[in-house]
Amino acid sequence: MKYGEISIDPDVMSGAPVFAGTRVQIQTLFDYIEGGEDLAEFLDDFPSVSKESALAVLEMAKKTT
Repeated sequence: MKYGEISIDPDVMSGAPVFAGTRVQIQTLFDYIEGGEDLAEFLDDFPSVSKESALAVLEMAKKTT
């Protein structure tokens, strides 16, 4: 299943939500932010995730909390 920038597939990362087209778990972004890292650090460490995708996921999270 794909929800915008988020993909969930039991064959990819055991079904954990990931950024669409990557194997980078959404939780990793939240872990970076919660750990005090900024978005630029996350994007440097995971170049397969676009800035637009990361911002879209953060916006989604903001709307659901």
